[in-house]
Amino acid sequence: MSHKKLLACCVELLDTFNPEENCVEDHLKHFLKKDKTLDENDQTFIVEVFSGCVRYAPIMKVVVDGFYNVKEGKRSLRSERNIYITLCYMTVFRLDELGIVHFGNFVKSQDINRMHNFFSFFLADENLKKWIKDEWCKHYDPRFTQDNLLKPLQRWMPELEKMISQLADKVANKNNLPKKVVKPATQPQEFNITQPKPRAIPVPERIPKLHKHRPVPESTYRPPKEQTLLAEAEEMNRRRAEEILMDANRFQFRAAISEKSAKTKKIMAEIMDEEDSKLDFEKNRARPLPRHVTENIPIKLNTAAILREGALVQKKEEDELKKLLDLEAGAKDASEFLEWQQKMRQKDYDEQLAEIERRRLEGKLSHEEAILARQTLVKENRQKVQDMKEETEQLMQEYVHQRMQDEKEMKRLVEIVMSGHKNAILAREQLREYKRKIVEEVNIESQELLRQALEDEEEEMKRKFEIIQQIRAMEAVPVVRQKFVDLASTAGHQLLSELSILELKERLGLMKEAQRKSEEEKRDEILTAKQGKDKKLMDTLEQISRHRAETSKAAALKLEKKRATSGKKPEVKDSKLQDLQKKLQEKKAERLREAEKMKIKSDKKSAGRTQELAREKKALEENRWKELERTKEKQAKLVTQGIRPGTRSAQILNRSPAARKVSA
Repeated sequence: MSHKKLLACCVELLDTFNPEENCVEDHLKHFLKKDKTLDENDQTFIVEVFSGCVRYAPIMKVVVDGFYNVKEGKRSLRSERNIYITLCYMTVFRLDELGIVHFGNFVKSQDINRMHNFFSFFLADENLKKWIKDEWCKHYDPRFTQDNLLKPLQRWMPELEKMISQLADKVANKNNLPKKVVKPATQPQEFNITQPKPRAIPVPERIPKLHKHRPVPESTYRPPKEQTLLAEAEEMNRRRAEEILMDANRFQFRAAISEKSAKTKKIMAEIMDEEDSKLDFEKNRARPLPRHVTENIPIKLNTAAILREGALVQKKEEDELKKLLDLEAGAKDASEFLEWQQKMRQKDYDEQLAEIERRRLEGKLSHEEAILARQTLVKENRQKVQDMKEETEQLMQEYVHQRMQDEKEMKRLVEIVMSGHKNAILAREQLREYKRKIVEEVNIESQELLRQALEDEEEEMKRKFEIIQQIRAMEAVPVVRQKFVDLASTAGHQLLSELSILELKERLGLMKEAQRKSEEEKRDEILTAKQGKDKKLMDTLEQISRHRAETSKAAALKLEKKRATSGKKPEVKDSKLQDLQKKLQEKKAERLREAEKMKIKSDKKSAGRTQELAREKKALEENRWKELERTKEKQAKLVTQGIRPGTRSAQILNRSPAARKVSA
């Protein structure tokens, strides 16, 4: 398949890919299934390019976004974005595999002007080595950016610059094609006829001056009078409502006054008496007040509380009356059912206590089992530690062998680097000469672009001047701005309910009069309802007082009965609980035996081994610090000799003499 079709397939894959809807593998399978003309090599190339563009999308995004922000990129279409992304990926990651020939065929299959603009921007030193490199370092590690992204580009830079110069030559030839030679047309000979007199030059017409327009009336910027009146009325109503609210808050209902409850007052009095008793020494105690004076304090109720309690009392009386009527008619008494219900509740309570005790014993039992499991785990961990020590010793031997191999490989790399330094000076001189030629070409192109921009700006100014003249001519046409208002006429919308302003005012007055009459009638109705409500409240209060007296007597009798029947807490007796208790004691004894076995008995041999390990650890720590100090001193010496510490040669020189001897 041709280079142009392969590039078109890659661009189509990127255009139709949506990462939110499907993944990379599904999208590739769907595309390859749809296009069956591709052979195996073409499919492999398309898959690798598409996967690389998706994986390294941040790298291509930095370059393409920067290209669209410069002058040449602003003239490019946004629909060509994926073309630039694909070519950028091939330049950075696939240039070693493709080679400059195949890569040039991919570039030449597209428009020459666009390719020249893009690669001139991308491969320019002021872009690639400065801000593009900084943006790449924000997404990837600086070492990865230098080794995997910039070094391959710098290695291929001479061939890429040669390709850009070829593109520039093609662009210049395309823009400077030789003009087509046109043969001169046959020139007819004029007849010898008397020449007419030249026409007189007409007198130029005088350009009329625009008349000064009439100023905008001040009423346009002033709010209407009705709006001001409405705002004043609104402010007045708000102040009146605030005054009414202040009066209502100042003169509240007596029932709404917040006071402490009787229980709170009683507790506070007891606390005060206790504190005062601490200060009174050898003082005659006064006789306490009667209980009916301190306890039976009247409670202030509001209207809602009175009605709510009255309804409750009425409902209770109706229930009692209904119960008496049922008994009189021969209904059965519920005392037997209540006694059975009390026994069942006591039985449920005993079962609940037994369940709680069972759960507590099961919790303790699970705790003991967990301790035993932990002791077993400690044994297994000790065995694993022993196995890991043996495995670590074997890995250390393998590491020493691998380190020797790395030393040999590093020595070979140092020899390669030293041989590469010899050719650096010649390459630097060639690069300086090539840059000088590029600067001259860019200066010539910049002058041509500046001249073209000035011509475009001059044409734009002429077009704007013509538009301004047309706008001024349109503004010179006079406009009628006066509007007459007749209060006795309608708006002319031809509606059935349409009225004039005077008719609306008259109808508004009639509606206000009707509203005033309805308010007076409503006020009379409210007064009558209030009087009836007060009478009903007095009757309800009398009924509540009678009910409270009867309720207090019944409560006193019930309290005396409860005190007489109160006993000790029942004991829980269950065979399952005894089994659990026995099992718990066995687990606890087993745990104590295992703990006794796992105790470590110290002897002279283990104590000596511990001290020896501590001394070895201290010696290793001192050797490590001394090695670090020697490494820093060697790095300082290398800097003074002109060798960078990060290079391979510096790493070889930084090693100890024994390591260098082993690598040799």
